Amino acid sequence: MNSLPRRARLSAPAKINLSLKVLHKRPDGFHELRTIFQTVSLADTLDVEFTPGPATSIEVASDPEIPGNLVQRAAELAFDLMRVTGRVSIRLKKRIPMGAGLGGGSSDAAAVLLALPVLAGRTLPLPVLLNAAACLGSDVPFFLLGGTAAATGRGTELYPLPDRRAGAALLVAPDIHVSTPEAYQALNRPDELTSAAWQNIISSFQSDAWDEETASPGENDFEPVVFLKHPRLQILKQQLERLGADRAMLSGSGAALYGLFADRGRAERAAAEFRGERVFVVSLLRRASYRALWWRRLGEHISRRVWPPQSRYA
Repeated sequence: MNSLPRRARLSAPAKINLSLKVLHKRPDGFHELRTIFQTVSLADTLDVEFTPGPATSIEVASDPEIPGNLVQRAAELAFDLMRVTGRVSIRLKKRIPMGAGLGGGSSDAAAVLLALPVLAGRTLPLPVLLNAAACLGSDVPFFLLGGTAAATGRGTELYPLPDRRAGAALLVAPDIHVSTPEAYQALNRPDELTSAAWQNIISSFQSDAWDEETASPGENDFEPVVFLKHPRLQILKQQLERLGADRAMLSGSGAALYGLFADRGRAERAAAEFRGERVFVVSLLRRASYRALWWRRLGEHISRRVWPPQSRYA
């Protein structure tokens, strides 16, 4: 094997939840979910360098520093699956706010799972990658696919949905920490739902899934309990609605909110009204655009445009 280093600069996009319904507790301790994921253009940057060698070493540096970084775990898991040795160096530049319900850490981990096999000259089939991603976190498998997808189970069972209409989104990420375990606890979901409660939740989710135009208000079950603890978040949502968002909602368990707008100009005008807040004007990243982004970033190392990306060194 050639011992020269192979390098790639990766983009790891964020996600928003267009709908999020929490059902009952599962026997494995997780909650049964119904959600619609959507990738957006806000992204972290990872500079990855792989050098073949007789021993394995993994070096991860991030700005800012992140204790228990999923990137490290993803790299270790990728090496185990590839059965290859070498040195990998990863430099992570965070742009996606942490702990905001935007999936930044999960996207970073998925980026490593997609890129390392390409740089190392190994082939990991999509089912293997999906299983590995699910071991790292409930949101990680989605970032192996991108675009718009419905997720069931604990969020790891994914089904593609048609791309949503073109437009822009305004992300508002206040300096508020929402504890996801506490949010689940406050929901106080039982181990089993009555058939009527189950049907109401499923009917609401189906309505969101079939609404390809995203014009109707979506629902996030976390909003009532999170807004009760953090009233400022409800005020920010109401402000997005007053400024003309077609849909405004908490993403995940928060604390980031988003508003969907018909075009970028309207989103930028709304952003100017959030003085003192951390805001990002982004586009919805369709599945084809998501894959094209990866093919560009790994261009010199891939054999052809297939999914997942395949190494020309394999």
